[in-house]
Amino acid sequence: MKKIILRPIGIIRSPFKDSKGMPIQPTAARGVTGTIEIEPEYVAGLRDIEGFSHLILVYHFHLSEGYSLEVKPFMDDHLHGVFATRAPRRPNPIGISTVRLVKVEGRTLQVEDVDIVDGTPLLDIKPYIPEFDAQKAGRIGWLSGKVNKIHKLKADERVR
Repeated sequence: MKKIILRPIGIIRSPFKDSKGMPIQPTAARGVTGTIEIEPEYVAGLRDIEGFSHLILVYHFHLSEGYSLEVKPFMDDHLHGVFATRAPRRPNPIGISTVRLVKVEGRTLQVEDVDIVDGTPLLDIKPYIPEFDAQKAGRIGWLSGKVNKIHKLKADERVR
């Protein structure tokens, strides 16, 4: 198989200096502000981005070390395959989050609903388009009956 090389296009800034106490999904991070600093050579790629209210961020879980193919996620007491979870410790530690775009100032994007640790390398940005991205899910596997749990937790309990 051909080797894959990814280069960060920027860095994500947030109030979370490590994963302790950090929200585990963007819906649990409503109102949390952050910035994205794009590397100068990629600024032209931001053209027309201000027309979108939300962005999908693709990033590297840079603090994640190692992985297991079976994990016990935060919202369950049973083991599940890592690909049936959003756990950060994965064979390829890549994360995604949908954030609200507040403002674009040069090479800096101000965003909200940030559930990402400060200093995270940004790999890509894609515009969130509800007609393309919002699918009505018929099944949500082992998370059935558990997703509302995240909204009921206190902020200090929403830990990765």
